[in-house]
Formats: sequence, structure tokens, C-alpha cells
Amino acid sequence: MGQETAYDAVLLVAFGGPEGPDQVGPFLERVTAGRGVPPGRLAEVAARYERFGGVSPINGRMRSLAAAVTDELAARRHDLPVFWGNRNAPPLLADVVASIRDAGIERALAWVASPYSAYSTCRQYGEDLDAACRSVGAGAPSIDRVRPHHDHPGLIGPTADRLAEALAEFPEERRVGAHLLFSAHSLPTALASTCGYVDQLRDAARLVAERVDPDGGHPWEVVWQSRSGSPHVPWLEPDVGDRIESLAAEGVRAVAVSPLGMPVENFEIAWDLDLEAAQRAESAGVSFVRARAIDDDARFASMVVDLFEERLDPTVERKSLGGLGLRPDSCPADCCPAPARS
Repeated sequence: MGQETAYDAVLLVAFGGPEGPDQVGPFLERVTAGRGVPPGRLAEVAARYERFGGVSPINGRMRSLAAAVTDELAARRHDLPVFWGNRNAPPLLADVVASIRDAGIERALAWVASPYSAYSTCRQYGEDLDAACRSVGAGAPSIDRVRPHHDHPGLIGPTADRLAEALAEFPEERRVGAHLLFSAHSLPTALASTCGYVDQLRDAARLVAERVDPDGGHPWEVVWQSRSGSPHVPWLEPDVGDRIESLAAEGVRAVAVSPLGMPVENFEIAWDLDLEAAQRAESAGVSFVRARAIDDDARFASMVVDLFEERLDPTVERKSLGGLGLRPDSCPADCCPAPARS
């Protein structure tokens, strides 16, 4: 074995979401802090959450994932605690890092609930962790992060299987020639040009499509969702709903959508795909199915532990299926820079 790096705990890090109507306002205030979002826009988004009882599914899914990772660590004889903290909703990272310190833990390894390289999906979480450690002060643990891992088998395999399950929901006459749409959170194009986000998503989509459809009978593409911000700022396109309507105009009769960019079930999947995209497909006469997120697949928790073990021991294989090469453990200084604030 190579020289090992010791860690005392695993920390799962996510965006977070409200778990009741009283949490929606504080959650949205954290998400939009410093961005000058008009109160009317905040009220509009709050009303969306109210339609779902003020609850996002992400926190419940992260609790289940933490339990699954704990079990997988134990199965591999790692006697380590698993913590979970959020950027924007309880349990907040600062509180969780304080708990880690109070438990006497000196070094933790963090996994972030997005495998892709972009400011908001990667570097910003590092900044969040640094800020949480500063807020804790003396005795704060040292926290490293696992590498971006868009092409790990524990991501690609479950995503392919869930998409194949979704395709099987169509009657045969609709399934033949159905289009595969891989959806991810849109970004401003200027920001996307500074990172590997788009290339990684396309690489992951290709890997999944090849497994679901090795004969190439289903056209596929990456589409975008959850656009926000000024309408005058260009964002990645096409929007998933817009693309469904344009495909309908081309004669396409069925689309299967995979939430590739969001492996953990969350509110944006529920609103943008299950509600808005599905409604636009119905209006356009297009049959619509959405593949399930993969966070509750046993291979996903196994992936998290794989990423822990490769960091623990440099002789452990770093699993990767794609053609873009492995990302480094620590992001270079010029990687995924923060967006300019006007």
C-alpha cells in the first residue's frame, strides 16, 4: 500500500432545501443573498414551494444517503462517522462543522452532491467549507474535498439503468425513436466558458446513452433547466421545455428526460421537469417520462466510499469511464472562477 492519508470522518455536502413552510423564506433569503433579487420574484418562487407543502425532497434523500454511506463504510471496515451539512438550509455547514469539532475530529473528507466542475457546483462549496471553518474558529477541523467525478461508474451505471426503466414505460409504438434528453442546471454562458461543466455533462450523457442505446436508435442531447437571473444575460440553451416543443414541431412523439446534472432528487427536478416540462410536453402532444434520480441506488453510496478510499490510499484505483481524464484532488487556482457581480 502507498502512504495513507488519515481522515476521522466523512462529510456529505449539499445545496439543501426547506422542510416546511416556515423554512421557505429563510432558505430563499440565503440562496439569493447579495444578488438583489426583487421581493416579487422571491414571492413567486416561494409560492412554488408552497404548492409542495414547503418541502424539498433533497434533505430527506441526503439523510438516506448518509445512512447508506455509513453502512457501506462499515461493510468495508471503516469505522467512521458520517456528517451531512447544507449550504442554504438546516443543517447548515457552520453548525455541522462545529459538531465535527466538538466530536474531537481533526480531519474530514467532504463529498459534494454534484460531480461536475463549475463555480456553483464545485469551487463555491470549497468556499462554503472554508467559511464554516472560520466561523467555528479555534479547533476547527481540516476538511478536504473529493475530486469532481462526472464519469465514475457509480454515477453512469445507475443513471443508465434509471433511464432504461423510464424508456420502458412507453408503449412500443412511442418508445421506438424516442428522444433522450439529459437535463442539467443552466449557467450563464460566460461562466460556463471558464470551466469544464458543459464538456463533462456531454461526456457523461454520451456514456449513459451508449449503455442505454448501443445501437443508436434514440437521438440524444443535453438540455438545460432552472435558468434564473436577468433575462438580458445569455445562459446555456436550449431550455428543456423549449426543446420539447421544437422536437414536437419536428414530429417527435416521445421524450425521456434524465436529470443527469442533478443526481440527488431535489425541488428543481420536481418543478422544472415533473411539472413544467411535463405540462409543456402534454400541450405539444409529446409523450413524456422522467428517469428517477440515482441517489437511492446502492451503487451511488458505494461510489462515495470509492472516492473516500482513493483519497485515503493513493494505490486504490481511481475509477473513470470517460474521455476527459481525471480531475485533480485540489482545484487549480484559476479553475471555475467566481462570477463577476455587477
